[in-house]
Amino acid sequence: MNHILKVALAQISPVWLNKSKTLKKVEQSIVEASKEKAELIVFGEGLIPGYPFWLALTGGAEWNTDVNKTLHAHYVKNSITIEKGDLDVICDLAKQHDIAVYLGIIERPLDRGGHSIYASLVYIDNKGTIQSVHRKLQPTYDERLTWSPGDGNGLKVHALKDFTLGGLNCWENWMPLPRAALYGLGENVHIAVWPGSDHNTKDITRFIARESRSYVISVSSLMTKDDFPKETPYVNQILDKSPDVLANGGSCVASPDGEWLVEPVLHKEGIIYTSLDFNRVLEERQNFDPVGHYSRPDVTKLSVNRERQSTTEYFDS
Repeated sequence: MNHILKVALAQISPVWLNKSKTLKKVEQSIVEASKEKAELIVFGEGLIPGYPFWLALTGGAEWNTDVNKTLHAHYVKNSITIEKGDLDVICDLAKQHDIAVYLGIIERPLDRGGHSIYASLVYIDNKGTIQSVHRKLQPTYDERLTWSPGDGNGLKVHALKDFTLGGLNCWENWMPLPRAALYGLGENVHIAVWPGSDHNTKDITRFIARESRSYVISVSSLMTKDDFPKETPYVNQILDKSPDVLANGGSCVASPDGEWLVEPVLHKEGIIYTSLDFNRVLEERQNFDPVGHYSRPDVTKLSVNRERQSTTEYFDS
């Protein structure tokens, strides 16, 4: 049955800007999905510790204000440092339950000094090993006020049964060249993670599926006004301008012909399950393959730099 893959879409809300409590929710979701025999579970963009909604609600572009500095520092302190073992329990659960994981985190990496943060998509295989950490290439609009731009190191794919998995963060999915970078590696299950809402997922999910003739799994988080913890710095300022719903979900799955396998699910917290059949990939590649028989590398070709970027390079004697 290597051609069948059971997948779980974890459409959950974070315990906003609380790393430890959100990690617990992720752990619980992995255990729950394993009981349903899922072989892959996917979580939304930046789920740990949550999306920086405050930027649009508190004048995030204003210089040198206490609210912006305080909230940013709080965010950084609740972000994930992989080198310090913040994902060790998640890795152990993946191994214990024989389940692969795509997890959206806000990463505070030591290889960039340990102070700046990145929206990163982590792939953990079913042996519990972190195989890639893709830092979002271009934070979107106000995200740039708190997230740093990433690099191409995480533009990698991963084998799981007969399938080849790759993934991108949010609006990266609209970028043709990063998509092509993954197609060229043989991707046939595309993971698209989002902070939430069907206005993001309802069109691009089916478009990528039809363009690539791959399965596309879009996973979003949820967030309502009631989800802001009372202990959050400046929470009253945030609530004053917050809509009732900030992220309504919209997690969904498209088949390789671009039709819905799972239509967008709205306003519902929980785990969504479906199964993928690899034969459908081969059937749809018969008439179109963007990097195979329907490509012209003699005319157009993509160059990809996958070097992990760093400000410093040290040479010790």
